[in-house]
Amino acid sequence: MERTVKAFDNDLDALKSAAAAMGGLVEAQVADSVRAVVRRDTDLAARTREIDERIDDMEIEIQDLAQRILALRSPVASDLRAILGALHIARDLERMGDHAKNIAKRVSALSAVAELQGLNGIVRMARLARALIKDVLDSYVDGDTEAALRAWRRDEEIDEMHTSLFRELLTYMMEDPRSISYCTHLLFVAKNIERIGDHATNIAEIVHFIEEGSRFAESRPTSDDASVTVVDATDREQGT
Repeated sequence: MERTVKAFDNDLDALKSAAAAMGGLVEAQVADSVRAVVRRDTDLAARTREIDERIDDMEIEIQDLAQRILALRSPVASDLRAILGALHIARDLERMGDHAKNIAKRVSALSAVAELQGLNGIVRMARLARALIKDVLDSYVDGDTEAALRAWRRDEEIDEMHTSLFRELLTYMMEDPRSISYCTHLLFVAKNIERIGDHATNIAEIVHFIEEGSRFAESRPTSDDASVTVVDATDREQGT
């Protein structure tokens, strides 16, 4: 019996480690996609897009491992929540990877632009999103619901920054029609970063569910509504 329990614990640890490793790769992908935009580095953008295939494969590996555990162990209560939580976290991470890939796709269109307005805001948003990803993943590995809650609350900062950047880029477009093309691409980049923050917030909620079996008592931070047009187009972009 002790050997069976130990084997089960090892399986759950392997599942958590796989999800954490996937998260580390996504965090690096997000950083590289924004770095490619800032530098207009098409080679880095291409490598960033290629990483998305590995992230997709990792999600499948996590699904396979979770299915095997469910079939062999018949888990209940907190163990079942850990397995279901890992599956949901992998899904959110995969969507983050899609958003990072979408950011990288914008680099070729921006590569011919000598100077971009609004890049500082993009960099600040990305820095906040990366910190949020790291913090929610750490809270998952540590089983720390307080850290998850603190990270969850910080998503509002990204939303507020996105709204501010949206207005800034609109101002540039109104002042100089020549900036419309590249500012539109930067709007897509900003919206993808904002969505990455939303998925990180989802992971924080999942951590609380795994550990406590319930949602946060507080209401979810309100997402910004900077532009319905950008939101809709970004959603459609997920299928490309």
